[in-house]
Amino acid sequence: MTKPPLVDLTEARARELGPRGITADVVHPGPVDAAMDPADGPFAGARASLTALGRFGRTDEVAATIAHLASASFVTGAEFAVDGGHAA
Repeated sequence: MTKPPLVDLTEARARELGPRGITADVVHPGPVDAAMDPADGPFAGARASLTALGRFGRTDEVAATIAHLASASFVTGAEFAVDGGHAA
């Protein structure tokens, strides 16, 4: 998970910017198959086994959550784990 100060900052921004109709949320991605952390990397198998779904996520799965939040005008100050159950 992201460090608590980032969560605190997000909550503060939600309170500060909410009256202007601006939302602020934080997304916690888990292991995602990307160039810097490939699903076929040397430690990928062990990391994938730590998720409830048993696999790395895809970038489009994280992006879909962010796109939803961008259109959700009544969601603010929230944390979303897009981690395949890594934090479960």
